[in-house]
Amino acid sequence: MKKLLLVLIGLALFLGISYLIIAHEPTPEYYPERNYITDQEDMILTNFLLAKDSSVIEIPAGHFSISKSIIINGLTNVTIRGKGMEKSVLSFKGQTEGAEGLRITNGKNITVEDLTLEDAAGDVIKAMDCDGLTFRRVTAAATGKTESSNPAYLFYPVLSKNILIEECVAIGASDAGIYVGQSSNVVVRNNHVYYNVAGIESENCGNVKIYGNDVHENVSGILAFDLPGLARYGKNVEIYNNKIYNNNISSFAPKGSIVGEVPSGNGMLIMSSDSIYVHDNEFIDNRTMDIAISSYLTAANDNTDATPQQASTSDNAITQARLNQMAAQTAGISNAIKKDKNYNPFPRRIMIKNNSYQCDRWFPTIHNDFGILMLYASFLKHVNIVWDGQRAEDYLMPDGSVKPIYQICIEEKEGIRFIDADVGNDLANLSKDISKHQCNF
Repeated sequence: MKKLLLVLIGLALFLGISYLIIAHEPTPEYYPERNYITDQEDMILTNFLLAKDSSVIEIPAGHFSISKSIIINGLTNVTIRGKGMEKSVLSFKGQTEGAEGLRITNGKNITVEDLTLEDAAGDVIKAMDCDGLTFRRVTAAATGKTESSNPAYLFYPVLSKNILIEECVAIGASDAGIYVGQSSNVVVRNNHVYYNVAGIESENCGNVKIYGNDVHENVSGILAFDLPGLARYGKNVEIYNNKIYNNNISSFAPKGSIVGEVPSGNGMLIMSSDSIYVHDNEFIDNRTMDIAISSYLTAANDNTDATPQQASTSDNAITQARLNQMAAQTAGISNAIKKDKNYNPFPRRIMIKNNSYQCDRWFPTIHNDFGILMLYASFLKHVNIVWDGQRAEDYLMPDGSVKPIYQICIEEKEGIRFIDADVGNDLANLSKDISKHQCNF
């Protein structure tokens, strides 16, 4: 009995020390040096109001305070050009009119380059219903502490086509730093993305290439997924030659949001997507897992009870509206899976090949279910690829082989750690056997 007691005390001490080691998740802050000019707003806004097709709108050097949304609507071949990311800065801190910082709608061949936009009341840059969007050498950021009242999205093009986002910087989004939704023919390359909940996110997009990006110190690095009930489904996303490292910060996503279910310490999430090719990326020190492959069913089950949260008295009305919106959106998505008869919630035709993995961390985070699962399934051993193991009813062919549409193929060097979590059966058939996924298509 005394020996057992000593063992239990030792185990308790070990777990206590382990908790202190693994509980720390950094909460970064971003405070750039600014010297605001307050008397140039009318001149800058007038240049936008007078813009016509083929206009070049020049943003002078300086750090300018802007109190209203800047809107470009229905124009063609327009360029918005600053003098450099650190030279031309538009700050929307204290914004009193509009939600977005820069809003572009119904445009064609719109280019934004060589400037910084910060601290919009809502999304920093939002573009809708456009054909031809280029963001080049643009910083979009939320300054100060990383918290749920930060702008949800920094770069936010949706329902558009022919999009290029290159050599940009995204800092501090409470949802995604670079987000592209329900769009086609997208290139996201050579960007620097950090201090966001999700670094780069492709949602319900087709023909997407994400490459050459430096993605670090986010909650999760790169996400590619499909949700139900939207205007289009995604397909053909290629993610390659990215450096994805140290994505371990504490989550500051609004409660009830889908992205809030993504665990800290996750390099990449692939959810309910079709034809995803992940290759030649470098994963370093993402302490929960490098790549997670999930069905939407896993996320939806965790969100069925989402309700609006009450903002603190220090939060403004926009923050409260944002929390209510996210909770309503999540509840709507949970119901949409039942209504969208054409939506397939399972990952399909996934290829993972020639990536490199390195992690010196012993412990995953324990602040989310995935982290606890990793601790349970692979104690003191970092896991590279995790599949939730949710299987469609028609997952197998009559001969017992996997139907080609549901193949998850992994061609990596020997020694990587893989888990099929079998979440749908409460981990009853959890497996570490990767041999069933050594395929090609």
